Amino acid sequence: MKGISLLKSQRLAVLPVDSYDLESELSVVDRHEYKGEYDALTFGAWSCHVLANGSGTESDIAFRPHGDHLTPTELGRKLPGIMSLVTDHFSLDRLQWVRIFSLRDGIMAPHVDFLEFTEPGTRLQIPLRTTEESLHSENDIVYHLRRGEVWKIHTTDPHSAGSSARTARLTLCLDFSDAEEPVAIQGDIPATEPIRIIERPEPTEAELEELLDSCRNLTAATMRSVFRRFVELHFKRRAHAATVFDWYVEAARRSGDDDMITKAQAYRTYCIEKRSQAETFDW
Repeated sequence: MKGISLLKSQRLAVLPVDSYDLESELSVVDRHEYKGEYDALTFGAWSCHVLANGSGTESDIAFRPHGDHLTPTELGRKLPGIMSLVTDHFSLDRLQWVRIFSLRDGIMAPHVDFLEFTEPGTRLQIPLRTTEESLHSENDIVYHLRRGEVWKIHTTDPHSAGSSARTARLTLCLDFSDAEEPVAIQGDIPATEPIRIIERPEPTEAELEELLDSCRNLTAATMRSVFRRFVELHFKRRAHAATVFDWYVEAARRSGDDDMITKAQAYRTYCIEKRSQAETFDW
């Protein structure tokens, strides 16, 4: 149970997802095409699928606050069970986005959400399909979201997600306006299991040295692919999510290439410090 008192993300409720026949609809999501909007932050098989937003267009996946009426997309209309799960348990008054995140044998760069906007909203995530290998991190804590658990994700500290599973984890993501106002949840069921924190040992000097030295020949062609190794170590060893970028910058320094150092520092800035709306990162 160590670490729970430090975890800022909160388990708010558990939904009776077994009461909904979702398997066929989850298969629809598995087959749905993803346009690659968040490729700068994702490694392996990660994808985003929009069920409802302000425009009603499923290709409109780049998050932004809006004042439009929540409108189902073509994909959302194909998933009545999942949409019923949303409308049965949440008010639509402040709901702005309904998306599903798919993660299979992949990982996300540690990042801070809502850097582009003056006010953060409230983000809830509810796994609809998951495995023990599917994990979240926040600062130096790694934890697991069980199927049906409703989590308020603390998005303004560095956080990440990763899964080594070959079966795609599918997580319902609900974005509400206003970070301060609580989100009402109806029809939840009692939680029967404690929050699951993953204990990790401290990294050894030998492990860190091996990782850093392995990138001594870092090049523009390999910068993106090797970053995944740094995030994977964060999930295996107790280290702060932001430390991933410290390791990465140090690895770039060992390459002796000033361009590599500048690129590594710029990636840190983009992920956890500052970025503008619609800004992209060019590897």
